[in-house]
Amino acid sequence: MSKAAATRARPLSPHLSIYRPPITMTMSIVHRITGIALYVGTLLLVCWLLAAAVSEEWFNLVNWAFGTWLGRLVLFGYTWALMHHMLGGIRHFIWDTGAMLEKHTASKVAWATLAGSVVLTVLVWVVGYMARSF
Repeated sequence: MSKAAATRARPLSPHLSIYRPPITMTMSIVHRITGIALYVGTLLLVCWLLAAAVSEEWFNLVNWAFGTWLGRLVLFGYTWALMHHMLGGIRHFIWDTGAMLEKHTASKVAWATLAGSVVLTVLVWVVGYMARSF
């Protein structure tokens, strides 16, 4: 048997096609991504504040842009990134104390972080729309 044939006959090691990343790893990666997203969102917040400082015309323009469906979607995503990053930071702080590091507990806390970020985001938007109607 040739060397090339022997190499082809060897089984492949398990890889991404069968590997399922644990929720703790996924949430850690998402925590980093939301940190980056917060930089972009904060720049949008700065644009809004600068527009308010420059003139009413610029402020109305930026307000209009944030009021479109795309602008609201971006703001909703920014709110979710803020909530998720905050809860992820609290999760990491708790883990830094040595608490909740058992595999099943850590997984439950990671899922709670995801669920909590969604609930808090919706809650912030509901309260915001309710306050706006007064």
